[in-house]
Amino acid sequence: MLATARDFAVDWGSYYSNHAVLRTLVAFAHIGGLVIAGGAALVADRGILAAIRRGEAERRSLLTSVRSTHAVVLFGLVVVMASGVLLFAADVDTYLVSRLFWTKMALIVLLMINGLVLTRAERLASAGDHVSWGTLRWTAIASLALWTLTTLTGTGLLNIG
Repeated sequence: MLATARDFAVDWGSYYSNHAVLRTLVAFAHIGGLVIAGGAALVADRGILAAIRRGEAERRSLLTSVRSTHAVVLFGLVVVMASGVLLFAADVDTYLVSRLFWTKMALIVLLMINGLVLTRAERLASAGDHVSWGTLRWTAIASLALWTLTTLTGTGLLNIG
């Protein structure tokens, strides 16, 4: 199994490095997925933070909007992860030893955990649990920070390694 994965990575890395259009498409998928997922999440996070100070009707409307955002964020994350696997496989030796890469992976795990907590809090708030708005507030703040830090570390990978 490990030998097969290594062979795939070597073949893929060679193919990837010799095809500029492919490199462009994979990079576009990675950045495009980030823009879709991160952009939708940031808009939802800002909406949550603004709705906390508003009335019940506006909060309910926001929760409906946030609920519909989950599918967009998940779609973007799937694109980011699929393209990320291809980017990783194209240069395994570099990424395996990169602290910045593993920092980015840890941030992505935290981002996904935060998203699960946010989704649960959104469901509770939709059911009338007013206490869950506190959870929505801190998960929105954490999401804003995590998306920003993940983007920063990804940019650093391009320039620092």
